[in-house]
Amino acid sequence: MAAKTRANIGAAVAAAALLIGAGGYFFGPSQNWQKSGLDAQTSNANAQRAPARPAGGASGDPPSVNLTEAQLASVRVEPVSEREFPIEKESVGSIDFNEDMTLQVFTPYPGRIVALFAKVGDDVQKGQTLFTIDSPDLLQAESTMIAAAGVLDFTTRNLARLRELYKTRAVSQKDMEQAASDQQTAEGALRAARDSVRLFGKTNAEIDRIIAERKADPILVVPSPITGRITARNAAPGLFVQPGNPPAPYSVADIDTMWMLANVPETDSPAFRVGQDVKVKVSAFPDRVFEGKIVTVTSMVDPNTRRVLLRSEIKDPQHELLSGMFANFVIRTGDPVRSVAVPLAGVVREGDGTQTVWVTADRRRFTRRTVKIGLQHEGYRQILEGLQPGELVATEGAVFLSNMLVIAGAR
Repeated sequence: MAAKTRANIGAAVAAAALLIGAGGYFFGPSQNWQKSGLDAQTSNANAQRAPARPAGGASGDPPSVNLTEAQLASVRVEPVSEREFPIEKESVGSIDFNEDMTLQVFTPYPGRIVALFAKVGDDVQKGQTLFTIDSPDLLQAESTMIAAAGVLDFTTRNLARLRELYKTRAVSQKDMEQAASDQQTAEGALRAARDSVRLFGKTNAEIDRIIAERKADPILVVPSPITGRITARNAAPGLFVQPGNPPAPYSVADIDTMWMLANVPETDSPAFRVGQDVKVKVSAFPDRVFEGKIVTVTSMVDPNTRRVLLRSEIKDPQHELLSGMFANFVIRTGDPVRSVAVPLAGVVREGDGTQTVWVTADRRRFTRRTVKIGLQHEGYRQILEGLQPGELVATEGAVFLSNMLVIAGAR
């Protein structure tokens, strides 16, 4: 029985040895299991397809990953360079008419509106008729002028007649001199009457026509005092208007320049000064930049909002800006600084709030490095600490590298 048992054990050992040989394993001198043959080739192929893994090193070394050739296609590497970053403040505001170039057009004399010749939104030229009124004052002035012209005509004829009579001594010299004085007085009265009518806007040709026809024209024309755009109309035919009595029948604004009004935090107010350049963008023209300057920084802080009002004058020669438009603006508050810069896609915000970049020396092994960031301008981020010019960094695919590190660390 014992002999039979020893025989079974020997057969089992032999079978195990045969299975081990078929599986391609052998027990080497180092007492470790090692693969051979087809399994070794399979292992190499799997290694090439494996995801990036943390590089070896002490636990205190910066985290890094090694990428395969296929994975390198997802990463773009560029040397670190320096760029200029302007010192600017950004905020929001709204477009409004330039009130320094906005005029309220009142009638110079009282009267009733006869006709209107412009509506809100119309562009008008200086001197263009806005409305007309039936003016009693103009009628009185023209009547006085017509009477003065009649008196001058009479005194002129009388003087001529007396001069002829004086030649024959039919009249005294005193009578002739009195006639000459009356004629000069009539000339002065007509001259004064013409000037009075001219104040109502009548031209010399119109005045001559009124005198020749002996017919007064009471229609007073009220023109636009400037070239601009009608921003308000409070007039209607038949409405009685008086000088300076609000509301004005018309308001006209010069729209070659517009205002941008903004309320900035009081903490930023020391950075703003009159004369600083302003660059403005509006949503209606996303690819356009309108330029201007700060013209007013108010001397008080709103007690409710703790903000300070800025007023900027914006150039608009094409008359594209409209009052009420929402605007984003940038104001340069200092000289630009030159600093190390990395494209925005090359900076990663980690879960703990730190900002990192991926640095490489051989374009295969990438090491994560914490940096201190600053300003942002035209697609680049200022790096204040952590990088030197000339170092190679991942400018695209930095997020991919951070994700690969997380995946590799989880394995």
